[in-house]
This record gives sequence, C-alpha cells and structure tokens, in this order.
Amino acid sequence: MTSTDADCIFCKIVAGEVPADVLGRADHAVAIQDLNPQAPFHALVIPFDHHENAAASAAADPAVLGHLVSLADEVARAAGNDDYRLIANTGAGAGQTVFHTHLHVLAGTSRMTEALV
Repeated sequence: MTSTDADCIFCKIVAGEVPADVLGRADHAVAIQDLNPQAPFHALVIPFDHHENAAASAAADPAVLGHLVSLADEVARAAGNDDYRLIANTGAGAGQTVFHTHLHVLAGTSRMTEALV
C-alpha cells in the first residue's frame, strides 16, 4: 500500500498532479530537475511512498534507499556526470524544506569539496 500526504508537493508530483521536469522514473521513485539548482546538474530523486525523511523511509523499507541511489546514478550518468554528490537532509535544522524523503543529486562542477559550509 502506498502512503501519501494530500498536502505534500512531492506526493502531488509523484501522482502527476503538479508538473515537473522528469529526468527518470523507476518502479519506486521519480527523478526531477530541481527548480532552484545549487550546481550545474541538480536533480531530486523522490520515492513514491511518503515518509518524512530518509531515516523514516529506511525504517519502513530499507530497500527504498537502494532504489533511490540506483535512480540517482542512472540520471547523473545519463546527463554525463560520472562524479556526483548525493545529499539527504533530515530535519529543518539540516536544511530539509520538503518533508518527504528525497535525495539531491549534484554534479557538474569541480568546486564541490568535503567542506559543508
């Protein structure tokens, strides 16, 4: 059974109720172009099931994170990026603004370092 939240923008994107620039789709997730890119390539990988964050998704179904990473790799490589960064913010204090699990896929710049600030 798929869990959704009627007020969640990502649930609406997954359901096709809100348009998005879809970069890829798999059995468990969709990848879209980020509307506010932080790198030359910035995609969001969103699972179909609604959970507040990656930890909640992992608790519900640990395999879902593997599905997200696989789709992230697929869309990054399809865009010509063998090197990329995956980010999963958990909680408002870490920068999460949409409380539906998602991965940020960032690539296309040599300026990405291990520094977080």
